[in-house]
Amino acid sequence: MSKLNNEQKMYKRKIKRPGIVYLLLGGIWKLLMFKKYHVKVTFKKDFRKEKGPYLLVSNHASRMDYIFMGVPVYPNRFNFVAGYNEFYRSHLQLVFKMLKVIPKKNFVPDVYTIKEMKRIVREKGKVVIFPEGMNSISGANQPVAIGTGKLIKHLNIPVYYSLIQGGYLTSPKYALDERRGRVDVTYDQLFTLDEIKELSVEEIEDKMNKALYNDDFEWNKIHKYKYNIKDKGAENLHHLLFYCPKCHKQFTMKGEGNKIYCSNCGNGANMDQTYTLTPFDETCVIPDTQTKWFNMQREVIKEEIKDPNFTFSAKVKLGMLPKYKYLKDLKTSEIVGEGEVIISHQGLTYKGTKGNEEFNFSIKSEDLPTYGMCTDMTRFYTFYKGEFVEFYPEEPVVEKIFLATEEIHRLNGGRWQDFKKD
Repeated sequence: MSKLNNEQKMYKRKIKRPGIVYLLLGGIWKLLMFKKYHVKVTFKKDFRKEKGPYLLVSNHASRMDYIFMGVPVYPNRFNFVAGYNEFYRSHLQLVFKMLKVIPKKNFVPDVYTIKEMKRIVREKGKVVIFPEGMNSISGANQPVAIGTGKLIKHLNIPVYYSLIQGGYLTSPKYALDERRGRVDVTYDQLFTLDEIKELSVEEIEDKMNKALYNDDFEWNKIHKYKYNIKDKGAENLHHLLFYCPKCHKQFTMKGEGNKIYCSNCGNGANMDQTYTLTPFDETCVIPDTQTKWFNMQREVIKEEIKDPNFTFSAKVKLGMLPKYKYLKDLKTSEIVGEGEVIISHQGLTYKGTKGNEEFNFSIKSEDLPTYGMCTDMTRFYTFYKGEFVEFYPEEPVVEKIFLATEEIHRLNGGRWQDFKKD
C-alpha cells in the first residue's frame, strides 16, 4: 500500500467533538492570556448553558480571535473551522488535530468541511466559523463568503454570534507584532430555528453582515483606547495604504516607525497610541481614519478597472504545500517556482515555472471573488484545481491585487458582491 500524503490523511479523519485537551488548553488561555489583552465581555443573550448543538459565528478581527471569542464561553467546547493550509504548519498541525479543528479551503466549495460540521451537529456538538473566511485586512469587515446563507439553512441549528471590537488594533494585518490594548466582545443570538426556516438565503446573509460589521478605527475614535504600538505603529503600513491622497500617486507611500509619508510629495502623518493619524502640517491631505483611506483606494481601483483593457502584473515567487512533510519556521508554503501574476477582466493568470518546468494557469474572475492571506501583506493565496497556490510579489502590491480582483469579480456580475447600501 502506498504511503498517504498529508491531504489524504486529513480527509481520512472523521472529526469528533473535542475532549479533555480542549478543556485543559482553554483553562490555560483563560488564566494566562485573557487578562493580558484587557478583554471586556458582554452577553446580550447568555447561551452558555444552551443544550444541544448550535453554531457560533464571529467577525474575524485578528489572529487572536480564537481567544477573544472562545475563552468567554469556556468551558463550552467548540469545533473551530480553520483554513486548510494552516494544517500544514508544524506548530499548528498537532494542536489542530488534538482540538478537533475542521479544515476548510477558503473561498472555494469544500464538501468535506460541510460533512464534518454535520457530523458534529449530529453528536450535539457546537461549531465556530468566521464567515468572512479570513481575518480583517483593513480593520473593518468584508461581506460574508459565498454560500454562508446556504450553510446556515443546511445545518438548521440556532445561531449565536460574537462581535469583537479592538481585535484588529492588537494585531493589524500589515504587522506581525502584538499590540496589547482594549478588546470588547459582545455576544447575542443571531437566528432562531424559526428565523432560519422563514428567511431566504439572501436575507440571512444580509442580517449576518449587519450584525457582524465593525470598524475598529471608527470604534476607537470614540473610546481613545491606547495600544502598545511602541515605535513601529506604522511600520509597513504602506502595504495596506499604498495610494497618496494628495498627489494621487500609487506605491509612493512609506510606513516607517510611527509615521507614514509619500516619497513623491511629502504628504504624511504621525500615528499615536490610539491609531490616530495627525497630518505633518496644514498642507497634508490625510483621511480621518485608516478605514476611510482604505475605502478611498477601493474607489480609485473601481475607476481603473472600468477600462475593459485593464491589466496589472507583478513578478512573484510561487509557493505550494509539501505532500509528505509539514512546514517549519512559521512558513506558509514552500517556494517551488517564480513567474508573473497578471490581473485582468478575465481573472488571474500565472505564467512562470514550477520546479524546473514551465507552469501556466488561469482562474476566471467569476470563480475568484478574493484571496486568502496567511500571515501579513507580503503574500496571498488561492486554490487552482483544488491545490493551494501562494504568491510572493517582489513589490508591496498585494492590496492592489486584492482590490482589483474583488472589483473585477463584482463588475463582471460575480456572486460575492459588496454590502448593500441602506
